Amino acid sequence: MKELTGKTVLITGGTGSFGRAVTERLLATGVKEIKIFSRDELKQEEMRIEYQEDRLKFHIGDVRDMDSVNKVMHGVDYIFHAAALKQVPSCEFFPMQAVMTNVLGSNNVIESAIAHGVKRVVCLSTDKAVYPINAMGITKAVMEKIAAAAARRESNNETIISSVRYGNVMCSRGSVIPLFIKQLKAGKPLTVTVPDMTRFLLPLRNAVDLVLFSFEHANQGDLFVKKAPASTIIDLANAVKNIFKSDVDVQVIGIRHAEKMYETLCTREELQKAEDMGDYYRVPLDDRDLNYTKYFSEGETQEIVTEDYHSHNTEQLDVAQVEELLLSLPKVQKEL
Repeated sequence: MKELTGKTVLITGGTGSFGRAVTERLLATGVKEIKIFSRDELKQEEMRIEYQEDRLKFHIGDVRDMDSVNKVMHGVDYIFHAAALKQVPSCEFFPMQAVMTNVLGSNNVIESAIAHGVKRVVCLSTDKAVYPINAMGITKAVMEKIAAAAARRESNNETIISSVRYGNVMCSRGSVIPLFIKQLKAGKPLTVTVPDMTRFLLPLRNAVDLVLFSFEHANQGDLFVKKAPASTIIDLANAVKNIFKSDVDVQVIGIRHAEKMYETLCTREELQKAEDMGDYYRVPLDDRDLNYTKYFSEGETQEIVTEDYHSHNTEQLDVAQVEELLLSLPKVQKEL
């Protein structure tokens, strides 16, 4: 990526699963410096020791704290904003913590980026932001709205602000696949919420591809959605059992706090105006202003007939196909 040559990139939440993956991808380019911004000093130290890379610069701070955000922003050309509270049950019990990180923290990053003349900001969102029923999804939905509102203001395009939305990243920290592996290695039953529940399945490499695609192709305020296959939770559990040659039982524990039977990546309203780019949907910014007369006289008159794009109607993988996908993951290979 020639655009990165000689540039400085900031990754908020840079010690997480995505941060590490995109760091490895960026280090293969001519990037001048990568600033890793997070509040966990232990993970930063582990990352520093692992990479032994002079272009990596580690900054302790919190997106909630505007002062620390402003300090790390100096000299930054591009931002990948990945810092977030992501665990659904935790956010349910501590919703204001989710607000402070996912909403106020995101606003701090975007406003500081604009003030410091950053060229591009890509904000990472989730399928749980669509028709949200939990605090995590609601706060991520608000983050998307904050990014869109800031993009409308930046009509001069000095700072291009875009968002990406993707489903479950396979083997990410705190996700179900590492839990299944841990359970079966301990000889314990695999705990399945509802067997017919479906979830999108996205390897981490594809999440990085989506973010870099948005970085390269986004117009002001664009939202990019990564198409992905899905499977039922029971098929995922059986696939994990098969590749580890395990005969542990499967225990159905019921739906957890604020979970859905399926997740939606793109609404029918978004699809009505989206551009199908093959592996991705581009949803352009709704850049209308608050002139309500114009709004009502020029509103959409065409009936919306498109179905939402969700994990029940996307490509469904069977157990053998899930096994194949699992075996392509470096973390699963390491566990094997």
